[in-house]
Amino acid sequence: MSPTSKIEADARRINARHHEVKPGEIAVGVIIGRTSEFFDFFVYAIASVIVFPKLVFPYADPLTGTLYSFAIFALAFIARPIGTAIFTALDRAYGRSAKLTIALFLLGTSTVSIAFVPGYDQIGPASAWLLAVFRIGQGLALGGTWDGLASLLALNAPEKRRGWYAMIPQLGAPLGLIVASALFAYFVGNLSAEDFFSWGWRYPFFVAFAINVVALFARLRIVVTPEYTKLFEGQELEPTSVRETLRAEGRTVVLGAFAPLASFALFHMVTVFPLSWIFLFTREGPARFLVIETIGAFFGLAAIAISGVVADRVGRWPLLGGSAVAIAVFSGFAPQLLDGGFVGESVFMVLGFVLLGLSFGQSSGALASNFSKNYRYTGAALTSDLAWLFGAGFAPIVALFLSAHFGLISSGAYLLSGALCTLLALRLNQRLDRTPA
Repeated sequence: MSPTSKIEADARRINARHHEVKPGEIAVGVIIGRTSEFFDFFVYAIASVIVFPKLVFPYADPLTGTLYSFAIFALAFIARPIGTAIFTALDRAYGRSAKLTIALFLLGTSTVSIAFVPGYDQIGPASAWLLAVFRIGQGLALGGTWDGLASLLALNAPEKRRGWYAMIPQLGAPLGLIVASALFAYFVGNLSAEDFFSWGWRYPFFVAFAINVVALFARLRIVVTPEYTKLFEGQELEPTSVRETLRAEGRTVVLGAFAPLASFALFHMVTVFPLSWIFLFTREGPARFLVIETIGAFFGLAAIAISGVVADRVGRWPLLGGSAVAIAVFSGFAPQLLDGGFVGESVFMVLGFVLLGLSFGQSSGALASNFSKNYRYTGAALTSDLAWLFGAGFAPIVALFLSAHFGLISSGAYLLSGALCTLLALRLNQRLDRTPA
């Protein structure tokens, strides 16, 4: 028996008593899966600011080294749609459990391998090439971690609580950030600089690997059971080829990718970019700002939950549109707060995370219901991949470059462009508020 088959068989035995599929059970699987993915994401993102410029690009000045680091950071977002195409083919050929096992193994292996990357002082330019390879591995793997549970959750949510259930998958982002930021803050704040750059920064990557193993079993525990298999098939949440999906549903994929751009652009503007600015252009150490970021993430967590209540009362379209307008306003003044010391930084982070929570809470699969059933599974994965690519993948490098050369206020241009794209996409899709998502 192959390892994948053995894991699947174990999961089926564990769930032999279960006969009824409940939205709450799906929600638990979704939160565990998303939290593990975002923890991996933020561990790498934080290291991109405070570790890799010095470890991999010590020959460059701090700003240039960070821009180089952010260029490698973006590779995962470029690779992610390719990963979706590869793993969709695996899903069709060998099943969802095999796809998830391979994807999460690749994600965990790529992540933990980063912890062993030697610095430029040891192996020269090969250090950057290794980091790029492992980052691409993370991106390919993330394309394969789509398990359809978020779509399944939305389709099985009570009719009057669809907004509430739509926000549940998004809780994984602030939860992952809270754990990653707190972990790095502990190591940065309690180790000498020599110890941190020698071995301390590597520990969060080991933790990420362990969390991936737990997440794998938690998700397999759900998706391989007969009850869930029937439910996936009943809702026609089965994979189709990427080429076929784009041919049949290309318009919906494009609109679905651009609808959440405001929140996805804001995502990195309140997580990765501020840390880079503070680290490079102030005398403040990263530990204190990571604590501010952790506190801000709690506000984001609450705002995501509130978004579910608001969406059920006023509808997802008005909430997404209103949030995009608010983000456009935010872009016009908020970046300058990062030069305002502790108070300015705190205000920026709290306001940013509240806006992010309200918009991001309802941005996932906003147009998923527009897909025909045959293409919903693959279409939802593609829209997510492309939204991350266009909205978030290049946000840190663009925002940092603009801010360093034209002032902090210029970084708001990126946010403004995302807000305008969201408003345009929502305008072009009048069915958003009339159909369940």
